Amino acid sequence: MVRDVPLSEITLRKYERPYDSSRRELVRKICLSLGLLQPGDSRDVVVDILLSLENARKERKELTSVEIQEIVRKIRKENSLDEKGLAESNVRRQLKRLRDIMIVDKKNNLYRLSEFEPLSEIFEKKIEGFLIPQTIDRIKEYLDKLDEE
Repeated sequence: MVRDVPLSEITLRKYERPYDSSRRELVRKICLSLGLLQPGDSRDVVVDILLSLENARKERKELTSVEIQEIVRKIRKENSLDEKGLAESNVRRQLKRLRDIMIVDKKNNLYRLSEFEPLSEIFEKKIEGFLIPQTIDRIKEYLDKLDEE
């Protein structure tokens, strides 16, 4: 039996313009826009993971998954949010998702935003410039193959 397993996957969504939003809300919209979070999803630990890495980027600091877990716990407590989803295994799973779309680097069990670059540059270089064109090219290959038959 053959399984259809994607080599990569990306979801893009467009939301209203960002007006007067907190940093956490901006990161939440980024996660929603990139398909890392589903609309209406209350399990949004990935937002706080990405926010913790964005804050560490400014200091050029790499973090372990345990440090990220503790920072996320503090962020969620400050925002009066549920602490569900904070198991280390879930934090690592979310970090892997961020690595899969090339937002996060891992080296020696330390995590950081890719090359300490701002998220806007990571998006432009890695997602817009690399992942999306490759995905579009592969879809076109399927379309061309279909046209041949």
